[in-house]
Amino acid sequence: MEKLISAAWCDRPSVAVAPDLLGCTLVRQLPNGPLIRGTIVETEAYSPGDPACHAYRGQSLRNAAMFGPPGHCYVYLIYGMYHCLNVVTEAPGTGSAVLIRALDLWDIPPQLDPKHSQKPHRTAAGPGKLCRALEIDRTLDGDRYHPKSGLWLEHGRPVTAQEIVQTTRIGITKAADRPWRWYLKDSLAVSKR
Repeated sequence: MEKLISAAWCDRPSVAVAPDLLGCTLVRQLPNGPLIRGTIVETEAYSPGDPACHAYRGQSLRNAAMFGPPGHCYVYLIYGMYHCLNVVTEAPGTGSAVLIRALDLWDIPPQLDPKHSQKPHRTAAGPGKLCRALEIDRTLDGDRYHPKSGLWLEHGRPVTAQEIVQTTRIGITKAADRPWRWYLKDSLAVSKR
């Protein structure tokens, strides 16, 4: 349990947590299946006062988890078909989170189509692909990252500044110039370079 990332560790601004999550491990215990692990290789930060942040216009039913305690999940649906997984950061009531954009899976989940074994590093290379591979949906929204919830975070190997690329976020139109996206330079699992 000493590797488990605590809620207190997440109680910082999203722009501090996002790069620190690189190299950490996301672990998913499927309800009726195996334990799946992946190294976090790409993140984006969303903060209070950020027009691209779902919390920008205040709390709603959809984004309520984002205003909850740090170290909890915020899961939302885009385009009516893709789920996206976030780590809530900062104090309750703040509305701040880190989007986990890509994982480098340690093994291909057995429930996936065999075509994924042809390019295993691309299986979770994007927020929608990541959630599909780990069977993450809105039922986990608001849950604490902890083994009891079936989804948790563990500290990984230290990542040096030379291994990280910092750039602007992708797939957004508002505040698209903010350099709040980080990824591991040499990872083949990054969604987009």
